[in-house]
Formats: sequence, structure tokens, C-alpha cells
Amino acid sequence: MAQTVLSITQLNEYIRSRMEEDPALSQVAVRGEISNYKLYPSGHHYFTLKDENSALKCVMFKGNALRLRFRPENGMKVIAMGKVSVFPRDGAYQLYCTAMAMDGVGDLYAAFEQLKKKLAAQGLFDPAHKKPLPKYPGTIGIITSSAGAAIHDMLRILRKRYPMTRVRLLPVRVQGTEAPGEIAAAIGYANHFKLADLLIVGRGGGSIEDLWAFNDEQVAYAIYHSEIPVISAVGHEPDVTISDYVADLRAATPSNASELAVPDQDALRQSLDAMSAAMASALNRQMKAARQHLNVLSQSPALRSPMGYIEQRGKGLELLKNRLIAAQNQQLTQKNSRYIAAVSKLDAMSPLKVLSRGYAMAQRENGEILRSVRQAEIGERLELSLSDGKLRATVMDKEEGK
Repeated sequence: MAQTVLSITQLNEYIRSRMEEDPALSQVAVRGEISNYKLYPSGHHYFTLKDENSALKCVMFKGNALRLRFRPENGMKVIAMGKVSVFPRDGAYQLYCTAMAMDGVGDLYAAFEQLKKKLAAQGLFDPAHKKPLPKYPGTIGIITSSAGAAIHDMLRILRKRYPMTRVRLLPVRVQGTEAPGEIAAAIGYANHFKLADLLIVGRGGGSIEDLWAFNDEQVAYAIYHSEIPVISAVGHEPDVTISDYVADLRAATPSNASELAVPDQDALRQSLDAMSAAMASALNRQMKAARQHLNVLSQSPALRSPMGYIEQRGKGLELLKNRLIAAQNQQLTQKNSRYIAAVSKLDAMSPLKVLSRGYAMAQRENGEILRSVRQAEIGERLELSLSDGKLRATVMDKEEGK
């Protein structure tokens, strides 16, 4: 009996057909750790699942990968679902994944933690970027579903607390695949046309799947880039979303957002009444002080007897004038005495006083005063100054004293 000879391709195709016909391999779930993870530009994911003793090649095509709620990473423990088949070209069997979940935690929770970590690293949660809310907003924009109970609760509270503000509703879907795009677009629209002084973005309570639109990266960036301050009001108080972290203020519920957005008109009235009373009390104190000051002025001599006051001031002026004159005379007397003393000293030191006692002062023709016999030459003409005139003489002889 002749043996049938198969090509490699035929053998691989045969094995693949037998594996795909096996119900146990057509829908399997395997647990393992991701390694050698690669995401190709085509959008397909290639990786290996391994445990302590074995490894299994896996592929997840783009269509299935788009439904993932988290980004697979090396070392991550997952449960992968799909079918086992052979890739004929390589003759290797592998798991064709159609779905994947984190092992031990839900994939939504894993996706939430991944995005939270990523956005925190990029600074979207930094308190330095958070804007203060307007104290008295003129217009509030509410981005939520027009059909939900949340919008009615918010409008009721806003009308009760602060009816002066204007409310603009920007209706969007708040769950489903199209919800994140609509929410982000509404935030951008409100900013572009400057529709409000404050935005409230949120919805009522629900499951984590219902609230998932507010854990979307697109919505997070729209809130972060909003020039209008944003209050995030998603679900109930225990519910925390990415929008809560990025927003300028987180409200526990949509109703709480309305309370945080505007002041209470009753509290404002009480505050205004208190300020009015304080102003009236301060004005009364000022009036009382002014009245007392007026009474003091009315009792002053200047107002009661103007001429008497003028005469009194005139006497004071006359007394001051006399004191100034006396001081001036005293100062002149002192200065005159010092002047006479100085003149006496100068007169005592005057050369004329010396000449009057019989002395003479000899000068050369150039005006030089002779202080020594050695300065004069025989035959030189000199000028002699006496107390009553001058003599001109010629040096006939000279003799130095001993």
C-alpha cells in the first residue's frame, strides 16, 4: 500500500482544520503572564502568555483590540479568551485572542488605574493648574443629559439658591461609545463661544460602565484645556472618575455641584443685612462725634466773641514783637562789643603804632621790606616810612650789628 506524501502546506492546513473542528479549542480561556508584548502599526497585538513551565504565542487583531479597556503590558497577569489554531506559514499553533481581562481585577478598574497614572504623570491633576470658581457667576453652563434626573435637580437647586444666575444646558449623551466625544466637544464649544462663567460637567449615579464616559482620556484633556472653570459632578459621593481629578472642583453629586456653584441668596441677604446694620452703626458714631466736635467749636472764644478773640491775639502778637525787638537789640549789642574788641586788637598790631614810637620801615624800590643790613647794597636807593610820611635815601655805608 502506497503512503500518501503531503506538502508542508497541506499538512499545516490539515492540522489547522482538525484543531478548528475541535470544540474544546474553538473557545478557550487561558491564564498567564504577558511577555514579548508588541503593538504593530497595523493595530494588531502580538505577545506571549507564559506560566511557570510553558509558553503560548498569542495574537489579537485590531478589531478585537479596540474593545480593550486597558493597555496590555509585559508582566501583566491576564485571562485571554479565544480559539487555538495553526498559522500555516510558520507551522506554529497560537491563541487568537478575541477578549482579554486582568486576572484578579476587572478590566475597567485596570484601565482606570492606567489612565489615572498616565495623566498624573503628565500633570493634569496638579493643583497649580486648577482655576478658582467665580464667586457670583452670571451664567452657568451644564453639560449633561437633558433626559436625566440630574439636570432637574440642578435647576431646582440653582433657582432656589441663586435665581439671578442664567443657566445654559448643553445636552450630551453621558454613556455609550459616543458619549466621550460629545462631552469633550461641548466643553470646547462652550469655551470657543464663551457661553458661561462656570461649567458643570456630570451625570447621575450608575454602574462603573454607566459612568465610564467620564473616565475617558478625551474628556480629561477637554476639561484640562478649558479656560472656563469646571466642576465635575459624576454619580454619587463614593464614585470617583478621572474627570473628578482633572476638574477645578469635584462635587459629590450633581446636586452638590449646584450648591458649590452659587451662593445661597438667604445667606447673602443675612450678610447684607448685617453689613447694613454695621454701616448704620458706624454712621451714627461718626455723626455723634461730629456733633460733639461742633459743640466744642461753638463754645470757643473765636466764635462767641470774634472781636475779643482778635484783641487777645493782637496782644499776643504785640508781646511777641517786643520780645523779638529785645532779642535783636541784645544780639546787636553783643556783636558790637565783639567788633570793638577785634578793632582794638587789630589797632594794637598795626605797623603805624610802631612807627609812631619813633621807628621807621625801610623798603627797596621794588617794595621789598628790609629786615637785615645784608639786604641793602652801597649806593642803593631806599624808601623810609615814618609815622608822618616817607623819606628817600641812598645807602652810603652799612655796618652789621654785633
